[in-house]
Amino acid sequence: MTSLNRELLTGGALDAAHTPGAPVLPVTVLQIGDGNFLRGFVDWMIDIANGQGLTRAGVAVVQPLDRGIADLLRRQDHLYTVLLRGIEDGREVEARRVVSCVSDALNPYADWARVMSYATSPVLRFVVSNTTEAGIADVEEAYTPQSCQESFPAKVAALLHARYTALGGTPESGLVFLPCELIEANGANLKRIVLAHARRWGLEAGFIAWVERHNHFLNTLVDRIVPGYPRDEAAALFGRWGYEDQLTVAGEPFHVWVIEGPAALAEELPLHKAGLNVVWTDDLQPYRTRKVRILNGAHTASALAAYVAGIDTVKGMMDDPTVAAYLNQVMFREIVPFVPLPEAERQQYAATIMERFGNPYIRHELISIALNSVSKWQVRVLPSLKDWVAAHGEAPAGLSFSLAALLRFYRGTMADGGCTGTRDAGSYPIRDDAEVIAALSAAWAAHSGDAAGLVGAVLADQRLWKEDLTRVPGLARSVAESLTAIDGKGMMGAMADLVAR
Repeated sequence: MTSLNRELLTGGALDAAHTPGAPVLPVTVLQIGDGNFLRGFVDWMIDIANGQGLTRAGVAVVQPLDRGIADLLRRQDHLYTVLLRGIEDGREVEARRVVSCVSDALNPYADWARVMSYATSPVLRFVVSNTTEAGIADVEEAYTPQSCQESFPAKVAALLHARYTALGGTPESGLVFLPCELIEANGANLKRIVLAHARRWGLEAGFIAWVERHNHFLNTLVDRIVPGYPRDEAAALFGRWGYEDQLTVAGEPFHVWVIEGPAALAEELPLHKAGLNVVWTDDLQPYRTRKVRILNGAHTASALAAYVAGIDTVKGMMDDPTVAAYLNQVMFREIVPFVPLPEAERQQYAATIMERFGNPYIRHELISIALNSVSKWQVRVLPSLKDWVAAHGEAPAGLSFSLAALLRFYRGTMADGGCTGTRDAGSYPIRDDAEVIAALSAAWAAHSGDAAGLVGAVLADQRLWKEDLTRVPGLARSVAESLTAIDGKGMMGAMADLVAR
């Protein structure tokens, strides 16, 4: 079967309803990151805007690591397919698009000079990135202008210095950075670390002033589930499409990109005018609170309980009547009312999240959601629980149960440097910071068979929660009661009793 290539695209061999047929475009966007998310989110958006004539933006994709897909992108003439499937307003939907906005793909460790040629190009305007949450980190390293820096912020500092030197540090030569890493204040943190590198490297004061005054590091919030290559059904899909595409990206239709920045920059990248859910705002926080509390909070509040009960995926949670009832309780009764947005907006967003959770085309493993659950629970669930307490005087039953389920999930056996938990369906790895696992393991060992003692010790441990949670009215008692019920009736039985109250 023929592999996807630009001759198929321009020759009309592909369904025109799904592909814009655009030529190779000048690079105005430098993309540091070659993973599924950026290709199925940012590049997909740029391609749609290009197809509508709103932008004429070519993207140069730069691998963040020495290994990546630059070679494969080049073999497919920088083309790939985005396949979106899911549930919208109760209906199954599907859309396919061949993305053609990528103009080049590079391995910076093998071709740093070519990366620098894009970095110093007068037509370059935007830099997007997704180097994982760990990518925006301040790691000290020497300045090596002739070869690729190791960390992402150091790469940015080096690229900016080359641009400053080549273009004279004019105001117009500044760039707009749109980091998509899932950390709070991602743009502000990237800027802070880039400037730290510049100062440690002893770069000139004029360069530092240019970075601060004429480059925009915007905070952003992104949301779309992009599982990536649909390996189990690839052959059937290729047979239907009439071409093979080893870079196919599968994802859900839902998407939102919130960008905290001035309206003038929105007009330079008018994705919001292409029918895309791109929001430019002067205050990102309400949108972040909405996502963290409703989407992430609901995940964290339900995933561990469902997994211990024997369910493996988010879709499996939605298909189980007991878990679905529990999720509805915590979502619509205990979380949504305290999100600081208009009632209609938070209810509509929550309803959309429930549809996304039930997407039959997304296999979202609960064990992957369970990674680092202690810090996740503190950030995603605890604020909603505290808001409930402020309104009602004591801890809510559903979110308290989620903490009991977390403690049960973390009950494990230490061996060979790791911790393993057990459920009726078998064993599972418990993955978290070593200090967290050690603290919870010690608490279980010291209070075996004593739910109240265990809960009191764990909730009082400020290493885990950054505060003493025994001071939250009713929380310790409710968690201990739930943990006792889980021990006596099993996770599913305890959950069934909870939702039947």
